[in-house]
Amino acid sequence: MDLPTQIQDRLDALGVLAADVEERFVRGSGPGGQKINKTSSTVCVKHRPTGVEVRCQRERSQAANRETAWADLCTKLETILRVAEHGRQKEAAKKRVQNRKRSKRQKGILVAGKRHRAEIKAGRKISGRDA
Repeated sequence: MDLPTQIQDRLDALGVLAADVEERFVRGSGPGGQKINKTSSTVCVKHRPTGVEVRCQRERSQAANRETAWADLCTKLETILRVAEHGRQKEAAKKRVQNRKRSKRQKGILVAGKRHRAEIKAGRKISGRDA
């Protein structure tokens, strides 16, 4: 496929193969009358592995719509990858916090709170002689 080098570079950076992308030219929809009903200037680009599909009919020419559709597909895939990477980083940070050892001061405060709670509960106990 003959794509602009800028879009081809973005696809290469994302690891998207041209064989994984389905490109179709279809008739447009919406206002425009006979011209839009007769010409197949709308471009549909679908990335099969992810199922992401982009449809573009902004311009009058098929070539301009094709370029815009590919650029939009790159943007969507970049967003998906960015969100996934952010989720992985967030999960790793959460694990680091969970596995971190408490400081002596934090441990002392925690134990003091537990002792206080134990004293409160012990005060509720009914002694064996009163029953």
